[in-house]
Amino acid sequence: MKGLVAFLSSICCLLLLSAPCFSHPLCTDSRAPFTANGSLPFCGYSGAVCCSPKDDLQLQKQFQAMNASDSGCASVLKSILCAKCDKYSAELFTVSSTRRPVPVLCNSTVSAEASQLSQAAVDYCSSVWDSCQNASLVNSIFAPSLQGQAGLPASSNSTKLTDFWQSKADFCNAFGGPSADESVCLAGEPVTLAKTETLEMANGMCLEKIGNGSFLNMVAHPDGSNRAFFSSQPGKIWLAKIPEMGSGGALELDESAPFLDLTDELHYDTKFGMMGLAFHPNFASNGRLFASFTCDKETSPRCSGRCACNTEAGCDPSKLGSDDGVKPCQYQTVIAEYTANGTAASPSTATSASPVEVRRIFTMGLPFTSNHGGQILFGPSDGYLYFMMGDGGSVSDPYKFAQNKKSLLGKIMRLDVDNMPSTEEANKLGLWGSYSIPRDNPYAEDEDLRPEIWAMGFRNPWRCSFDSARPSYFMCADVGQDLYEEVNMITKAGNYGWSMYEGPFAASEADAGNTTASSLNLIKYVMGYNHSEVNKNLGSAAITGGYFYRSTTDPCMTGRYLFGDLYANNFWAATEEPPNSGNFNATQIQFSCAKDSPLQCNQISGSSLPSLGYIFSYGQDNNKDLFILASSGVYRLASPDRCSYACSKLTAASPSPKTGGSDSPSYAIRSAESGKNLVLVLCSLMLVLLGYLC
Repeated sequence: MKGLVAFLSSICCLLLLSAPCFSHPLCTDSRAPFTANGSLPFCGYSGAVCCSPKDDLQLQKQFQAMNASDSGCASVLKSILCAKCDKYSAELFTVSSTRRPVPVLCNSTVSAEASQLSQAAVDYCSSVWDSCQNASLVNSIFAPSLQGQAGLPASSNSTKLTDFWQSKADFCNAFGGPSADESVCLAGEPVTLAKTETLEMANGMCLEKIGNGSFLNMVAHPDGSNRAFFSSQPGKIWLAKIPEMGSGGALELDESAPFLDLTDELHYDTKFGMMGLAFHPNFASNGRLFASFTCDKETSPRCSGRCACNTEAGCDPSKLGSDDGVKPCQYQTVIAEYTANGTAASPSTATSASPVEVRRIFTMGLPFTSNHGGQILFGPSDGYLYFMMGDGGSVSDPYKFAQNKKSLLGKIMRLDVDNMPSTEEANKLGLWGSYSIPRDNPYAEDEDLRPEIWAMGFRNPWRCSFDSARPSYFMCADVGQDLYEEVNMITKAGNYGWSMYEGPFAASEADAGNTTASSLNLIKYVMGYNHSEVNKNLGSAAITGGYFYRSTTDPCMTGRYLFGDLYANNFWAATEEPPNSGNFNATQIQFSCAKDSPLQCNQISGSSLPSLGYIFSYGQDNNKDLFILASSGVYRLASPDRCSYACSKLTAASPSPKTGGSDSPSYAIRSAESGKNLVLVLCSLMLVLLGYLC
């Protein structure tokens, strides 16, 4: 039986090693690295680092306190301690989702190919043992108790590795091996991710039109089916069935029968309405859904909340004046909870939700009539609700709300909607509604800062998404003012610069006020474009954030971040170069509409290009196919050969759209991936079962 377990383990490990591994620069406290001012005096790291000069000094003191008796071992210890400063330290110190005090040391359990290292670097754990096995150390970082291993307890006395570990194999079994990301381990030097296979991009993006409605939000049904929810800015939500790729079918949606109608609850015009929609991760069992919208307190008694311009934020609402004849904070931004419980046998089978509000999660008065963001979404890893909020409007953020940590404007907030605070706690923290603060929010313990804040420095974040393959890649587009549109990779406590910067352009001295960029650890955007780069026939530019494309329908787009511009018929596809580095190269990409599109695409006058109108948003279904929500309808990214675009990764000719099903190449590719995933799951279950039997 044990032989069978070993055999199956080998097979499953081979399959697991062939699975993709991902990482990007991130510190152990989930914050983004920052740019060091020169090299760190002790650790020597420069550029993007995770240690401040103060951290560097603490590491130096820890190193000196260990009092290594051998100079060769001392050099090794220094590199291990200083790994906390590496821009990839979050991965270096993580094994099986557990953060440990010593980084993963590269050893023979990690192949040189998998880790992108030379064979000498792969043997680093052996080098550590050879250098330190007989060296005396005080407060050794290699004590077995630190690793949850059986052995002697940690001691402040001078000890050797051989006092704790019987052999090099035992030592490297504890400290070597793969990290949570198997491509990252410490080889004694700062981590470098070698450039691997160059992704091939098709020479165009093919679209098919499957719906005529104008929607602002799309959310895949949490039950994993081929259904999705669509919402309009005026306030209606519909449940629709998505046609199978290549079937020739259109979106099945009955506009006369919305899933939920909130038009009487909100205020709607060009800048207001229902801005966000999110379904609880456990919606299939608890029926909870959330809507973000704006209301008018002049006409709605329930529309009442504190003004975002207040004494806490250093702002006097009486001095704001009127904006387009509107009173300051007349309009409020709201997050409200609703339920589908009781409308069907189970939430998964529900075709409607109750319009009666279950709970008011959040309410805040808006100082001006633009830049309100409003998107909400649940984090795939933590289950918390993220709320994207703009700077409130007015040119150049004159009150500096986006840089003010006592204001919620110009921020991404992170809220716990599952655990309600006590009245005492809510009053103490000055919460804006019925939610609690996640304990690991960056300012949760600082009474002088708003605890809701996850990241700051935004003008108008318009469409954010988590990568379905790498949840740590949280991408958010930020609409520019006059010059530049940008996409940011969001991390804990990150400051993304507005209004000190608009993309690469620094604010004027007058606009910057008393704040200086040098006093802030700003995080640079990862991609974007100048206004001069887009078609400005409509007189403006505004970015619409998208998704990492994870479908296999267009295998030449897989792995790229796709986004566009609200006003212009322009799309960009961004490639991470080198892979998993956090460095992106975005290029404009042409697009066409498939001749066999289920619904006819409108054409630009005098051109063969499709006219999409305004590009409001993007969506992703449970198959990871990408959707574009435009003023002219709903579009889906289709196989490139349906628009005569070349992609060598398509190994078979596409069928006609009417046949579809299992004959289509995209289906075959997707089935292969699904089959691989199924094998991995079955392997895991089988090993658990066999381990139990043995």
